[in-house]
Amino acid sequence: MASLYSVCCISFVALAIVALHASPAVSTSRRALEHRNKLQNGFRITLKHVDSGKNLTKWERIQRGIKRGHHRLQRLNAMVLAATGSAEVEAPVVSGNGEFLMDISIGTPPKSYSAILDTGSDLIWTQCKPCSQCFSQSTPIFDPKKSSTFSKLSCSSNLCAALPQSNCGDGCEYLYTYGDYSSTQGVMGTETFTFGKVSVPNIGFGCGEDNEGDGFSQGAGLVGLGRGPLSLVSQLKEPKFSYCPTSIVETQTSTLLMGSLASVNSSKLDAIKTTPLVQNPSQPSFYYLSLQGISVGSTRLFIKKSTFALQDDGTGGLIIDSGTTITYLEKSAFDLVKKEFISQMKLSVDNSGSTGLDLCFNLPSGSTQVDVPKLVFHFDGADLDLPGENYMIADSSSGVICLAMGSSSGMSIFGNVQQQNMLVLHDLEKETLSFVQTQCNKL
Repeated sequence: MASLYSVCCISFVALAIVALHASPAVSTSRRALEHRNKLQNGFRITLKHVDSGKNLTKWERIQRGIKRGHHRLQRLNAMVLAATGSAEVEAPVVSGNGEFLMDISIGTPPKSYSAILDTGSDLIWTQCKPCSQCFSQSTPIFDPKKSSTFSKLSCSSNLCAALPQSNCGDGCEYLYTYGDYSSTQGVMGTETFTFGKVSVPNIGFGCGEDNEGDGFSQGAGLVGLGRGPLSLVSQLKEPKFSYCPTSIVETQTSTLLMGSLASVNSSKLDAIKTTPLVQNPSQPSFYYLSLQGISVGSTRLFIKKSTFALQDDGTGGLIIDSGTTITYLEKSAFDLVKKEFISQMKLSVDNSGSTGLDLCFNLPSGSTQVDVPKLVFHFDGADLDLPGENYMIADSSSGVICLAMGSSSGMSIFGNVQQQNMLVLHDLEKETLSFVQTQCNKL
């Protein structure tokens, strides 16, 4: 049994409190390789949400993110199915390539660009002249002829060999596809990239001359942070990075820390939750985790051990992803989570379907706070006890509170809402991933 606490209080009990304010989305609180650059130090990058600066209500931001995330789920599933040789793969037209943009500068003299951050792919690329097929971007297209530090990548280089599809013509020519109708094609080069005040020479990247896909137009290219050798993190001396996403309903920027700056510190060692990364040979770029169970309130759900396991053909499993807004669980597991929330919430279910989320409840009239069951993800070696605002989203204007999760078929994804206000460290050398609850806007 639990009593209501003030919204400022936190206590690890079986209930969380959701505080209700007169804003469209209500804040909540819980109680209850060889080509590595010799970069000696790390660097910090500010991340902007793709919807920042747009005249949107908080709930509109959430719904736009959910729509993009659903497209991304389809795209990532399509990539897995294509790798397993499935004959019929339905891929969406919209790719939904990420939720965060990072400002980078390329070349000498440096030219500034905004690029999509993507932990689900490896290649770093930007649009380049001469461009046969380029999408509209807000900054001038990069011209390698005007940079004194650009050079074409040799066909015999390790990075050229690491490309899924390449041809030796005018240097190392590449074609990189994203599982749907999105692709970039061009010539691989090396160049000096500048992140804030830190310049890193000899970064291997794609100079895209034929770039197709609706999901790219948010930026001028993409920075892959996957586990493969082509990614930015793999090209650094210290192959690790961490990000700290602020709340989806806020407008603050988030933070990406690369190299030696990417570490987790806490005065309480038990506050750091570390779990091994799992390898999937058919999708070596993705960050797979071993999810062994889920608890709602004090109830450990009876989810089959095989539900989140990687299958022999490379399907299934659970990945953690920076570009998917909410968490998607394999349908049989999500149905159990949904059923248990309905049982424990003691509120009537909203069946209007107006929010785009699978499970919503009607808020009691005049409520200022609501008890919600706590939610724990049991990863291998790490029980991640989520704050209430990381899985419940309330909208006082429409009088609903919703579970920020959905169902999937095949792959499961641990999404952004569940990671907000957590420092999430990806360590490619130790092959681990760590979580630490953090006020990301103060990092």
